[in-house]
Amino acid sequence: VTIEDARYQFEVNLFGLARLTQLVIPYMRSEGRGRIINISSVGGKVYTPLGAWYHASKHALEGWSDCLRVELSTFGIDVVVIEPGQIKTEFSDVLAKKLEATSANGLYTEFARKIVQANEREYPNGTDPQAIVKLLLKAVRAKKPKTRYAGGRMSKLAPRARAVFGDRFFDKQVLKMLK
Repeated sequence: VTIEDARYQFEVNLFGLARLTQLVIPYMRSEGRGRIINISSVGGKVYTPLGAWYHASKHALEGWSDCLRVELSTFGIDVVVIEPGQIKTEFSDVLAKKLEATSANGLYTEFARKIVQANEREYPNGTDPQAIVKLLLKAVRAKKPKTRYAGGRMSKLAPRARAVFGDRFFDKQVLKMLK
């Protein structure tokens, strides 16, 4: 993956949100209230092979949102993170095309092929996108919203397994999915 591609990932998943947030904060501060809702991913808590820049950008979004939540709380502005898990979207197809383009010929060819196959097996079992719409509505409508709303397949189980059993165990489970 080129550094340009990595930068693009951060532009989409972090800096674009940051710029928009910078534009709305002055208005929210003047009103003494507001709510910023950032869409992250379970990928901000866990990881998969060959997804380093995606996961790094989502980890960064999680950390940035946490800092922002504390910084803006004194102005009556809430910051909420939505963390979807596996959702039935075109994400798997986009991932497959990207992996084929970046890893088709090289050291990671076989690894990339296995990741694509695992995604083709797993993503059809993903959660309907409406589940995330419902989470988003909860975050919008709540008088005092939670700091995070996780939903969808693996959104709670994967981070919990990593936290309880540790990174080495989680690494092994991820690799088992690729067999």
